[in-house]
Order: sequence, then C-alpha cells, then structure tokens
Amino acid sequence: MIDKLKVMGLLVRALEEDIGTGDITTNSCVPADAMADGAFFARDELVVAGTELLALIYDLQGGITSLEIHTPDGSRLQSGDKVASVRGRARTLLTCERVCLNFLQRLSGVATMAARYADAVKGTRTRILDTRKTTPGWRRLEKDAVRAGGGVNHRFSLGDGILVKDNHVAACGGVAEAVRRARARGSAMLKVEVEVVDLAGLDEAIAAGADIVLLDNMDDAALSEAVRRAKGRVLLEASGNMTQERLPRVAATGVDFVSMGAITHSARAVDISFELG
Repeated sequence: MIDKLKVMGLLVRALEEDIGTGDITTNSCVPADAMADGAFFARDELVVAGTELLALIYDLQGGITSLEIHTPDGSRLQSGDKVASVRGRARTLLTCERVCLNFLQRLSGVATMAARYADAVKGTRTRILDTRKTTPGWRRLEKDAVRAGGGVNHRFSLGDGILVKDNHVAACGGVAEAVRRARARGSAMLKVEVEVVDLAGLDEAIAAGADIVLLDNMDDAALSEAVRRAKGRVLLEASGNMTQERLPRVAATGVDFVSMGAITHSARAVDISFELG
C-alpha cells in the first residue's frame, strides 16, 4: 500500500515539470467542459506496478469522476490487456497522460525484471534481493515494484541494517575487526552482514560471529564451497556478475539470497499506452 505522504511530493514535482506554465496544446484544442473516457493498455508482456499512483496523480489535477484498476500491481499481463479505465474532464486526462505513463512504464519495467529473476530461481530456496541502486527519490516506489514482481527488499536505507562492505573492511583493517566493531557498537536487535571476496574471508566472517555473509563476485564452484563451509551457521548472499541465465546455477549452489542491482538500475521501461475512447 502506497504511503501517500511519502510520494505526493514526487508526483507534484513530476506534474510541475511536465506541465510547466500550462498545457497550451490541450487548453487550445479541448473545451474546458468536455468530458472523455480513457484507458491504459499493456503493449508488452509485463508485470504491472504503479497502478495506485494513478488516483493520486489525477487528484492533483481534479476533474475525474471514475477510475477503475482492472489489473492490480503484480498482475502478469499480455499485450492488449487493459490496465485501468478512467472517466473525467478531457483536459485532465490529456494533461496527466505522460506523467501517468512515465510512472506506470518505469515501475512495471522494474516489476517485470524482478519477475524474470524470481522465475529463474523458482522451486529453490534462493530469493532475489534488490539493492539501494535506485533512482533518487523513487526508492520506495521501485522497491514496491520489486515486491510486485516477486523479489524481496534488501535495506531501504543505511539505517535499516548493518552491512559491512569492502570499504568498511578496509577502514577497519580486516573482516574480523569490522564485525567485532559492528557487534560492539551496533544495536543488539540488528543482524550484522559483512562482504567478503574469497573463502578465507568467509571463514573469518563466520569465526567473528557475522549473521549474514555477502559473497562478492565468486564463481559457481566457490559459491558451492561457501555453502558447504557455512553449514547453515550464517545466511549467504551472492552478488556480482549475476545474469538471468546464470541464476539457476547459482540457486543450485544453495545460497539463501542473490542480490541484483540491475533490477532497479537497469530495468527497461515497458510499453503501456493510453487511449481516449
């Protein structure tokens, strides 16, 4: 469920950016009292996300009498499927068209990519995680879209958990010392995750008491050996050099998670159209 207060500012800025000093084309061609019906259609095979934003965008402009969402977030659509129907002031429908589509196309692209990755590990213990490699200001929306596609959210912000990355390790002088400091100074309620680049680092992290170990850029053989060595004592997250084609092999190693920044930073906007009827 979208938190209206957290996204309303983004929607206001998007409308202001697109409308500028006014929609002179619509205002010149369409009478102020004209009413119209419109509909959004999928033009790709996709997983839809962002539908809850439509009502908020239209409310900011006013003049909408009805809005029906036919395919809620997470629905898998074929080309030609109707996403939503709207009736109201024709000027509002036309002026809001591009902003509505920008959000729907971008977020549905994220959900669609997440679904492809989740499908690639279906039937295994492995879950697909997103990252913080999100569009500035869009993080909440993009992470919601990841969940709509079947993925799992990693941290929303730096305050959500302790994740000791390579630069933290370098600043602390080693994996064990970094974990020790995190344990000593962090909240007892937070799990400690640490990134390692080899099996020796994994052994060090386990001995230091890490809860989760991020296995960075390891090949499939190394991941299998990491699972063997961990023996369930820590959760294992694989990351780096991940592709949809590789995911079934990585899942077969037995890792708990695969994190993929591409879900949000490289998702292709899908094709959704808006048509007046």
